[in-house]
Amino acid sequence: MAGIVQVEEGNLLNGWLGIAAYTAVTGAMKLALATVTGTSTTAGTEVSGGSYGRLTIVFSTPSAGTTSNNALISFTNMPAVTTTGIDIYDSAGTPIRRAFAALTTSKTTALGDTLSFASTAIAASLS
Repeated sequence: MAGIVQVEEGNLLNGWLGIAAYTAVTGAMKLALATVTGTSTTAGTEVSGGSYGRLTIVFSTPSAGTTSNNALISFTNMPAVTTTGIDIYDSAGTPIRRAFAALTTSKTTALGDTLSFASTAIAASLS
């Protein structure tokens, strides 16, 4: 995972340093696909069309400061699009973006294709 968004960085530092209570994630984490990769301050341009929708991503218990998705994630019936990055959101009433990353290799799908991420393909670490 390339980065934690600035809001989440501040949230983590506040909790870690005892400045304020950490604001925990609301609900399941959701994986979003982007046609333009986001930054620490701006969300990526989210894919739209086909049957695309954000999917739940579940991470394994961290080990040595690293974790990864613990199951296959498949976006079915994709639109014709080139996906360049991902964003991870919580499930709050107004979802809060928590992290982002560029894909190692952009993925181009034709209308109706499936775009999948194998178990352990999406990793996150703190160092």
